[in-house]
This record gives sequence, structure tokens and C-alpha cells, in this order.
Amino acid sequence: QVQLVESGGGLVQPGGSLRLSCAASGFTLANYRIGWFRQAPGKEREGVLCISINGGITYYTNSVKGRFTISRDRAKNTAYLQMNSLKPDDTAVYYCATSTSIGCSEYPRDYAYWGQGTQVTVSS
Repeated sequence: QVQLVESGGGLVQPGGSLRLSCAASGFTLANYRIGWFRQAPGKEREGVLCISINGGITYYTNSVKGRFTISRDRAKNTAYLQMNSLKPDDTAVYYCATSTSIGCSEYPRDYAYWGQGTQVTVSS
């Protein structure tokens, strides 16, 4: 059974950092593309960034370039979203998602499996 479980969210002050984890079970995460999405209250879910099966990283939200990065640990079968210099506008529920397609996509409809989401709140 394919399953993704996110963790690492929480309350952080502006300028702080968080690392979100996306632990996979039932499949080998390295063989799948991994996308991180977020959904703020009252807004649609948006693609943040993605790492392809070949390791290429694509950013879909310009505001996170230079602050967020994605990685994966093959031994732990886990992907990570490192978020630095956090801003109040980054407040949202963050989701990881995956599918077997080689290239990346910013559209939620292109991902077959989703985690439950983890809340990130940036506030002083």
C-alpha cells in the first residue's frame, strides 16, 4: 500500500527555518517524482517545487527560490523540504505528493499519491 506521511510542521517566527519530512512506505521513493504543494486558507493548492526521478529540481513558486530546497534520502525512503528565511506568507498546509512520471508538474491533478499535510504557521 502506497503511503506518504508528512511531519515537521509547526509555529515558527519570521526568519526562522523548518524542515518538513515526507516518509514513504509501500514503494521506493527514489523511483518516483516528488512534489511539494501548499494550501493557504481560502486559496487553491499550489505547487511549490518538485524533484524529478532524475534529480532535477523545478521551482513553481518564485517567492521561495533561494529559501526552500528539496532533497531525498534513499536509505530512509524519505523526502525533505528545507525552508529557510520563512515569511508570514509561507503560512499554509504543506503536502508532499508523488507519481511515477519522470518529469515534474506543478498541477495537483498530475500526482496520484498524497500525504495528509502538515501545518506551517509563520508568525511573531
